[in-house]
Amino acid sequence: MSKNKHILALAAAAALVAGCAGSGSTAGTPSSAELDALTQQIIKADFHDKGIVKVAEAFRDDETMRLCNAADVAGKPLDNATAKRIEELNMKTIQWPSDGKFLGDWKEGEKIAQSGRGLTWTDTAKTVNGGNCYNCHQIDKKEISFGTIGTSLYNYGKIRGVTDPNSPAAQEMVKYTWGKIWNSKAYNACSNMPRAGHMGILNEEQVRHLVALLLDPKSPVNQ
Repeated sequence: MSKNKHILALAAAAALVAGCAGSGSTAGTPSSAELDALTQQIIKADFHDKGIVKVAEAFRDDETMRLCNAADVAGKPLDNATAKRIEELNMKTIQWPSDGKFLGDWKEGEKIAQSGRGLTWTDTAKTVNGGNCYNCHQIDKKEISFGTIGTSLYNYGKIRGVTDPNSPAAQEMVKYTWGKIWNSKAYNACSNMPRAGHMGILNEEQVRHLVALLLDPKSPVNQ
């Protein structure tokens, strides 16, 4: 039996045993650690580097994702204490603007929001990553194609009463918006939103432009 067939046979056996366990049997049930180890074996056997995509980076060990994935498989949310701990860990990773400027150019932010390029094996290291924001959110009313996994962001600033994002009264919302884009899991432990800044998807300048897209009164988002 080849290595790949052996791994797949193990996976099938594990799935069968896990299924039996779900129906009430506990004999021979693999532990979560054993199933995780098997998953790692499958990844090493069947996935490989291609172009700029590296297996070690795509499947990096990350406690946040590990716990959230386990909760998803179990069909129940993280307990409050664990969720709070994960949020605190992620909050510490947020990099605030190095020059203190939270807002950039909303026009550039719109280009980033619309772009889904980057981080695939067909891209190159020179490809500029997009935010792919419309994949999950409505943002600009004129854009007719958008996802609904995330809430609508249309009128994001207007709804929140941000008429001047540079005013002291708006600073908490401006800071929250930056932090949410940089690392969404600092505010919701198992958020479906990518940790754009933390995971290196977007850089500081790009995040600055997206904050402007959402909060600048001149942006079509708030028209």
